[in-house]
Amino acid sequence: MKVLIPGISGLLARKVAQRLLAAGNEVIGVDPRGWPGAPKGIELHAADIRKRAAEEVFRRVRPQAVVHMATVTALVAGTEERYRINLGGTRAVFDLCASYGVEQMVFVGRHTYYGAGPDAPLYHTENEPPQELGAYPELADLVAADLYAANALWRLPKLATSVLRVCYTLGPSGHGTLAGFLRARFVPMVLGFDPLFQFLHEDDATEAIALAVEKKLRGIFNVAGPQPLPLSVIAREAGRTTLPLPEPLLALLTGRAGLPRLSRGALAHIKYPIVVDPTPFRTATGFGARFDELTTIHTFADAFPRTSRVASLA
Repeated sequence: MKVLIPGISGLLARKVAQRLLAAGNEVIGVDPRGWPGAPKGIELHAADIRKRAAEEVFRRVRPQAVVHMATVTALVAGTEERYRINLGGTRAVFDLCASYGVEQMVFVGRHTYYGAGPDAPLYHTENEPPQELGAYPELADLVAADLYAANALWRLPKLATSVLRVCYTLGPSGHGTLAGFLRARFVPMVLGFDPLFQFLHEDDATEAIALAVEKKLRGIFNVAGPQPLPLSVIAREAGRTTLPLPEPLLALLTGRAGLPRLSRGALAHIKYPIVVDPTPFRTATGFGARFDELTTIHTFADAFPRTSRVASLA
């Protein structure tokens, strides 16, 4: 099967590409950042998914499946750029899928879609709307992209669309938001709060996305691994030091004093949990995490010992 991956340069996307290639698929990547040292057999195109060059790739290759991973968070891009990439890029991908007869589309979203707040349910199901956007406006573009992808389920009935809301990933690559918290000198915490964090090993996330392609899923699915743990427990198991501070002081110190860079709205995510129910995805695919919660944390800690003071939230 021909599988095209917009955003293939991302660390998780690279793993997905290698997993699909190893399974015998023909993998094509579209990403203006390139991929130095990419495995042989992966066809790469340094193009913006919104530009004519990307359309030419679709026209020539005629992919059967697309795995859309070209989205960014508020921690790595400004508001205007995020909207161009997240919402504009997602619209462009779906338009190209419809124009060139793509059979299947997998949109890789985030479980933060649901929002974090004091009145949120403990376990979020796929039929819940996003919440707390007023408290975390930086999520608006990702939520809009997710909703646009979900809309394709009835707008483009010939395209088998699956929307995956994947929880935080963690592992030896150090990729992702949770890894960014743990790679800083101190793990930030709001005084009086210790929320549950739901995460899965990056290799398990890779397998889940590949299964969505192989099973030709249609629908909206939460994707999660082992049981969630309090942020303080995750930090302790990773050999890190937490720094609980009053929220106003923490807001002033993010990005300084050994703390990771956080957007103002992101403080809600270290106050309140976002925990999802992954049962429908497991039922549809047979997915089961290979790494439990402690093994996942320790694979990260082994790759980034406590002496690391890098605070990247890519």
